[in-house]
Amino acid sequence: MHELTGFGLLCFTSFFSLINPLGTMPIFMTMTATLTPHERHTTARRALIVAFITLMVFAFMGQILFNIFGISVDSMRIVGGIIFFSVGYDMLQARLVRTQIDEEDKKKYITDISITPLAIPIICGPGAITNAIVLMQDAHSIERKIILVAAIFHVCLLTYLLLLGSTRITHLIGETGNKIMMRLMGLIVMVIAVEFFFSGLKPIVQGMLK
Repeated sequence: MHELTGFGLLCFTSFFSLINPLGTMPIFMTMTATLTPHERHTTARRALIVAFITLMVFAFMGQILFNIFGISVDSMRIVGGIIFFSVGYDMLQARLVRTQIDEEDKKKYITDISITPLAIPIICGPGAITNAIVLMQDAHSIERKIILVAAIFHVCLLTYLLLLGSTRITHLIGETGNKIMMRLMGLIVMVIAVEFFFSGLKPIVQGMLK
């Protein structure tokens, strides 16, 4: 039970940090500034549904992708660690996202911004996708798989609720509070990145020495 609890906490904290709903709120507010409250709710709901389905597809199809392209789990852990570290470093510097949305893109995707770029890649980015694949490989039992799916679902649900209350929350914690929270989550991501990197590097090095 203690092991399952630890795995559940790892799943929840890693996805919450990588999806980074607090950092997504200002982006969501900017992209939906001209929409009505009902349209903003619809946009947020659709974006999180798309993000959840995308993560589920990559989580359960990860092994097939490994077999097709000859990718090992250890290699994915190393790459995931590098991606996590990069994302965590940006968050530690209080940078919201690397994806820049200019005015032309806003007009182009105004009818369906919930899918691109809000759901992918702002909410469901490469870090979250890699995390879903790697953690599913570590979920050796049905219980762990259920915990992983539940963690992703609850993080997406929490993100949806935070986006709905994004205006009030942003004003409540202020710019300084938002940056502090982002830095804390960035630190968590960087710690997870180190663990992922060396857990993938260790068996590869041991295989080379043998």
